[in-house]
Amino acid sequence: MAEKVYKSRVKEQYEKEVVPYLVKKFSYKNRNEVPKLVKIVINSGLGDIKDNAKSVQIAHDELKAISGQKPVITKARKSVANFKVREGMNVGLKVTLRKDRMYDFYDKFVSIALPRVRDFRGVPADSFDGRGNYAMGVKEQLIFPEISYDQVEKIRGFDICFVTTAKTDEEARELLAAMGMPFRK
Repeated sequence: MAEKVYKSRVKEQYEKEVVPYLVKKFSYKNRNEVPKLVKIVINSGLGDIKDNAKSVQIAHDELKAISGQKPVITKARKSVANFKVREGMNVGLKVTLRKDRMYDFYDKFVSIALPRVRDFRGVPADSFDGRGNYAMGVKEQLIFPEISYDQVEKIRGFDICFVTTAKTDEEARELLAAMGMPFRK
């Protein structure tokens, strides 16, 4: 008896709907030219809680629950006196998602988390970097279903960067929109 191989809903949608749509729209000659999502990087700056080990652990656990993967603690590269930061100090958390976890996070983010944002009218369509990558900020972690409002010590935001193989911003925008990203009109 053959085991059923797990395939993300978004990955299936990409293969069955998005690829043919993009081939038709941009008239690619080869299926391998079609841009795809490579990784999603979630980054959270710790800011004022960098000295409090308990708060760092809480932020670590929240990011782990949201992403489904253990975050890495990022350290300061340089000392900055104005921010009271010394070289080597813990300044943030980061998670890089790839393959199935990436598609699962994308699905959860687009279909569950974004609709929970208050007065949501879509994500900005101009946050591309010129090389086909899209970056956006999330103001609070409460939009994710894994975070319980009662156990939140402090409202924290984070940045999410969607890295694609697209050569232009237009191709990347079409890719993400076809995969369900709700861009503002």
